[in-house]
Amino acid sequence: MIQLIKGFKDILPEDNLLWQKIEFAARELFEDFGYREIKLPILEKSELFARSIGESTDIVEKEMYTFEDGSKGTITLRPEATASAVRSYIQHKMYAKDPIQKLYTIGPMFRRERPQKGRYRQFYQIDAEVFGIDSPYIDAQIILMLVTLFERLNVPDINVLINSLGCPECRPNFQKALLDLLESSKDNLCEDCIRRVDKNPLRVLDCKKEGCREAVKNAPSIIDYLCSACEEHFDVVKRSLKKRNISYEIDKNLVRGLDYYTRTIFEVQTTSLGAQSAVAGGGRYDGLIEALGGPKQPAIGFAIGFDRLSELLSQTVESVETGPDLFIIAPDSEKDMVFEWACDLNLSGIKTDMDYSGRSRKSLMKRANKINTSYVLIVDERELSCGNVILKNMNDSDQKEIPVESLVDSVKSVITG
Repeated sequence: MIQLIKGFKDILPEDNLLWQKIEFAARELFEDFGYREIKLPILEKSELFARSIGESTDIVEKEMYTFEDGSKGTITLRPEATASAVRSYIQHKMYAKDPIQKLYTIGPMFRRERPQKGRYRQFYQIDAEVFGIDSPYIDAQIILMLVTLFERLNVPDINVLINSLGCPECRPNFQKALLDLLESSKDNLCEDCIRRVDKNPLRVLDCKKEGCREAVKNAPSIIDYLCSACEEHFDVVKRSLKKRNISYEIDKNLVRGLDYYTRTIFEVQTTSLGAQSAVAGGGRYDGLIEALGGPKQPAIGFAIGFDRLSELLSQTVESVETGPDLFIIAPDSEKDMVFEWACDLNLSGIKTDMDYSGRSRKSLMKRANKINTSYVLIVDERELSCGNVILKNMNDSDQKEIPVESLVDSVKSVITG
């Protein structure tokens, strides 16, 4: 028997009910805030991610699924959505029509990393991006939107962490202070972090290994090195969150794993998933659009781990698999007529199934119970000779005669009220 590739999974119909609930809640909320959906390809030129994410990041160096594309170079299964959204913004000159664009996308991403609880090689994200607004108020609003989504979904035990990464003007002073600390603590760092010290020292703050966490315990805080513009920006974000009654913690060691982030960054965590506690994260990346060949435009966004979120909600939400509205039971001699009824009912908006097997009425009533149907339409030859069929409510066993002549309308009026 051929089985799944490790790190991939099937989302079965009974699981998909919860996924649909999450997706519906996200779409409804995002569109209320003025976001529009964009659908992006899962394959992009590898250069896009090397230039945006950073060639020294673990994602680019170790985790991307990259393939030769004949003589055209290499292509990569997207490991995240932001770079693709920026590429589309630039390529289709969205900024020419209106530099301010609010976009969201939902779909699969791919990383070749070690599978673990809540993390897969094909994973799904809900991603939202805002282009063309540099105001700190949009930073606060996008965090509000994220927290509101989790509240509407009843996600338990959420905690909002925020930090500022400064800008190209103030970050170098912080990096120098951090490098001085890391150079004196190299003996305690893991192999990956020793390499990061020279290429991207901020990433050391994000390492989860105990030795590295201990080494950076007394690391300087970038907030102490912010220039006046970045400090004012961060103050407005904090003040705005407080006015919206959004509780948060400032985490001086919070960084993003990708090179393009600047100023405000944030993460939403929960204690319900064990070690892998982050379910969403994002921040501002004001230099990325220009770095990828577009105009100088600010940007901010976030991504939600769909798999982790659904796993979290499955622990607290009982999934009730709904069956058809109507199941038709009829003798074989009436199959032609019943087939027409079933098609007409489906086309009228009544989810209808029928028996194709010719089994006994008793066994079919058991099947109707098993598939959790709401009503059963019983075609009895004696009733049919009088121009009627029987509609039975499976919840309270109430039965009534339905005239064949107006069957679709009569059934629909009962089921839909």
